Amino acid sequence: MNGPRARETVQKLWNASKSLQGGGVSYYEYVTELTYLLLLKMLAEVKRDGKLLEERLPANCRWAALKKKEGEERLIFYRNLLVTLGNRAKVKFELVNQVFTDAKTSLTKAAALTSLITAIDGVDWYAAEEDGLGDLYEGLLERTTSERKSKAGQYFTPRPLIEAIIGLVKPVAGETIQDPAAGTGGFLIAAHREICRQTDSLIDLSSEAAFFQRNSAYKGAELITGTHRLNTMNLLLHGIDQPIELADALTSEGQALGEAKLILTNPPFNKFPERVTRTDFSITASAAKGPLPFMEHIVRALEDGGRAAVVVPDNVLFEDNMGRELRTWLMRQCDLHTILRLPTGIFYAQGVKTNVMFFTKISETAENATKAVWIYDLRSQMPNFGKTRTLTADDFAEFIEAFGNDPLGGAKRQDQGETGRFRKFTREEIAKRSDNLDISWLREDEEEVEEGLTEPDDIAAAILGHLRAALEEIEAVADELAETEELEA
Repeated sequence: MNGPRARETVQKLWNASKSLQGGGVSYYEYVTELTYLLLLKMLAEVKRDGKLLEERLPANCRWAALKKKEGEERLIFYRNLLVTLGNRAKVKFELVNQVFTDAKTSLTKAAALTSLITAIDGVDWYAAEEDGLGDLYEGLLERTTSERKSKAGQYFTPRPLIEAIIGLVKPVAGETIQDPAAGTGGFLIAAHREICRQTDSLIDLSSEAAFFQRNSAYKGAELITGTHRLNTMNLLLHGIDQPIELADALTSEGQALGEAKLILTNPPFNKFPERVTRTDFSITASAAKGPLPFMEHIVRALEDGGRAAVVVPDNVLFEDNMGRELRTWLMRQCDLHTILRLPTGIFYAQGVKTNVMFFTKISETAENATKAVWIYDLRSQMPNFGKTRTLTADDFAEFIEAFGNDPLGGAKRQDQGETGRFRKFTREEIAKRSDNLDISWLREDEEEVEEGLTEPDDIAAAILGHLRAALEEIEAVADELAETEELEA
């Protein structure tokens, strides 16, 4: 957040949610309602080419029209308004249509709607613009995700982790940057923010280059309508004018995203019953949707010379059969130069074990692109992470120094040995492990870490994490048996 005023504004809007809790409105639903109303208010305040943006809307679909209504009539009007704004035949404003597609309100009382309208009307809009509307909105999203536990394997990426990754991969103006599982847009926004920092908010670029940056540089897909809605608003408020697709990257819609110079993503960690339908896939074709098919998409979508940073669960590093084939294929085409073993507890669930894989696409015809993999262990012998000890930028300082200044992983590095956190493993050593990349050498002290948990939510999350891990192992065995039966048949 930029400055005390922005934080104060976030707190005011957040406090407004408290009055809605008794009505059964969740934090997530609250921020969704705020998204609808904030966009209407923004369109009434912001000008483009001397005209208010709301002039592109019918008169009866504007902020003032909503404010004129009172009581139950206002709530009924609001419900109809949401439907109208999502109707492309009635409202020809693509950005608005994207936010209001399939929109419906969770509010059941007119007083609750009035409370939200009053809260938004009480915001000093010009002060909020000066402090950064995007940061204000992202502050609300961060508050929401810290209150909302993961659902269906979707974990929101901690912002300190995103910022650390952006600092290492070094996005630059003119690159096409993709996130095939974009969520609320954290990676794309952080990349845009870094490029704006380099270019004095794009002022240093030509008009054509600046237009490309706002309208064409960022590609992505998000499958869930509600999350896509938050993504669209988040990108808009951060100066990215082109919404990403409401799409499934593991279908032909993913092929339509095209190639990218940089891919940054945190795909869903769990497997899903649905099957992949990509004609260009070979290793994970027809597999259950999950992290492995996303990895195949990422490798295929990278341009030669392009780089990627991907958050993955542990099973991507050790899963046999399809998993091993995928890793071998990846290391043949790409230089998998770095793996960061992340601490547990940072994805609002203690038992979720994750990593970041950094790699560069060499060529589809390359035979031995990976010569060695450097692994940094930020998991073992680390503090308890959870509500009482959150992840910060300082936690990544030593890893960033060890990684070096080359976004392709080519900086001079030092193997810290068996007592250090950063070690080098040659391709030959990895091959002897059957291309299993789940390598650790420091004692993890996992039991001691969990014994130190004090918050009930953290303790429950740790138990749930262990159950999920056990279920994943059972599913992996079942998949291996099924694959073996298919091969024998």
